[in-house]
Amino acid sequence: MLREPESPGLPSPQAAGEQHGGQDGETVALTVSLELAPSPLLQESTKEGLGAVREGAAEPAPTGQGARTLAAKALRRRSAYRLLNRTVAEVVQFLLVKDKKKSPVTRFEMVKYVVGDLKDLFPEITARAAEHLRYVFGFELKQLDRKHHTYILIHKLKPLEEEEDLGGDGPRLGLLMMILGLIYMKGNSVREAQVWDMLRRLGVLPSKYHFLFGYPKRLIMEEFVQQRYLNYRRVPHINPLEYEFSWGPRSSLEISKMKVLGFVARLHKKEPQHWAVQYREALADEADRARAEASMRARVRARTSARAGLHH
Repeated sequence: MLREPESPGLPSPQAAGEQHGGQDGETVALTVSLELAPSPLLQESTKEGLGAVREGAAEPAPTGQGARTLAAKALRRRSAYRLLNRTVAEVVQFLLVKDKKKSPVTRFEMVKYVVGDLKDLFPEITARAAEHLRYVFGFELKQLDRKHHTYILIHKLKPLEEEEDLGGDGPRLGLLMMILGLIYMKGNSVREAQVWDMLRRLGVLPSKYHFLFGYPKRLIMEEFVQQRYLNYRRVPHINPLEYEFSWGPRSSLEISKMKVLGFVARLHKKEPQHWAVQYREALADEADRARAEASMRARVRARTSARAGLHH
C-alpha cells in the first residue's frame, strides 16, 4: 500500500517469523520496509512480479477484465515484496547464527538453505542484509574469498556512524533506534502493542530470551524506560487500559530527530527529505538545538566574564 511521502508512516518489518510462527532465541529476522515506500531493490528488479510496476507510474482507469488483471498484478507485487523481505530477514538471521560459532559462510550455503529460487537476486539480497546488519546490529559483512564466495561478520565498535555510544552495546543501540524510529515516524507516540508487534515481526519474542538482547521486554521496560530513553504512560480516556511509548528526555537530549530520520532513511535507501513532514520537524528540532547551544555558550561566557571581573 503506497502513501504520499508527506503522511506519517512507520517501519513495518516483514520477517521470517511471520511464516514460521516465531524463531528460537538464537535467531533474529530483521528487515524493515516502510509501507509508504517499497524497497528500491524491488523497484529496480526486472524479474516478473518483483517491481514490474514502478512507483508513481500513470495508468488509465481500468474496467472489467482490465481491473481484474491489474488486481492480480498488484497481488503478485505484494507477494513478491513479502517474499523478498522475508528472504532478506532469513539471510540476516542465518548470518547471525553462523557468527555465534564464528563460522565463515559461503554463497552456496546461503543459496541452498535460505535464498533458494531467488538466487538470481543474490547480490541485491545480500546488499540489503548487509545494510541491516551494519546499521542495526553493528556488524560488517565481509567477503573473505572472492573465488569461493566466502563471507564472515566483523563486529564494528560503533554500529551507527557518528552516534553517541549508549552503553557500548551495538545490537541494543540498534534496537533502541528502531523503537525511536517507529515512534517518530508514527507521530511521536505509539501504543505498547505496536512495539511488541514490531519485535515479533523482527523475529524477536518480547518475553523470550534472545542471544543479542537478553529478554527484550525486560530490556525495554527496565533499561530503556528507567534510563529515560523512553517514556511509558497510560493512554488517557481509553477503556480497556492501554499504554503508549514516546521519546524520553534522555533520547531528546542525546539523539536528534534528524539522526533517527537518517537511520530510517539509510535502512530504506532513501534521503531523509523523502518524508517531508518528519524532515521539516527534524529541521526545526536542529534549529532549536542550535539556539539552545548558542544560549548556553552565551551564559557560560557571561559567567566567566563576571568571575574574571571579581578578581580584578
